Amino acid sequence: MKIWSVSNQKGGVGKTTTVVTLGGLLSSWGYRTLLVDLDPHGSLSSYFKQNPDETQASVYNLFHNASRKVKDYNPRPYIIKTEFDNLSILPAATAIATLDRQVASLGGMGLVISNALAEVADEYDYVIIDSPPMLGVLMINALAACEYLLVPVITEFLALQGLDRMVRTIQMVYKSRKQAPGYKIIPTMYDKRTKAGTESLNFLRNKYPDNAWHSFVPVDTKLREASSMGIPASIYDPTSKAVASYSNLLDELLQKDKQAKIAVS
Repeated sequence: MKIWSVSNQKGGVGKTTTVVTLGGLLSSWGYRTLLVDLDPHGSLSSYFKQNPDETQASVYNLFHNASRKVKDYNPRPYIIKTEFDNLSILPAATAIATLDRQVASLGGMGLVISNALAEVADEYDYVIIDSPPMLGVLMINALAACEYLLVPVITEFLALQGLDRMVRTIQMVYKSRKQAPGYKIIPTMYDKRTKAGTESLNFLRNKYPDNAWHSFVPVDTKLREASSMGIPASIYDPTSKAVASYSNLLDELLQKDKQAKIAVS
């Protein structure tokens, strides 16, 4: 099982869209896929018609169980199968917004998601985590659990200014790991018709030549339409420009995984 996290300390950059679209592609390509919502806003959960304000079974239960004297990391009671083949979700509840305050005095809470996913390692091929846009116990869990990190960034200068903060966070968290996962910066919502968009894209590639993806995800109304329908864009309109970009990205990620397996063997 491979675990990817999608994270940025700025909201509105296409995190959830990236999670859903890649998840939809993986599942339609035959991979058993689990999406994990660690964002208190619950956008990923809402996408699949799960109400984070009302759900009684969510990722919050995992943290609650892990904080008890007899720890329980089993995520199965809280995982929901979506209506799409090979695609499941571990939803969020708005209560996870209080976790930093609740678990401040407890040790080992940065590995709750890692421990929970280890319980179902044989049941999924890929896990994609939707991380919250702020540094705290939830983002720490997302970064600690993943084997690779995707950082979506809108191609506009205000969004790029906040990217340095995310990169510093990545470096800080990865210092505590024996083997730091790699990360890829994904330019999103790129509009080639605008000078600002092109300048931002070039700036991103020049500043992060080793980590910025060579391509981009374009502005595409099909993503918004798919979201309103609660259907992954890759299923809603497989021919859309944005889906084509995400397909290329996924091809590269899967090829990277294959190369890693060959290197290990």
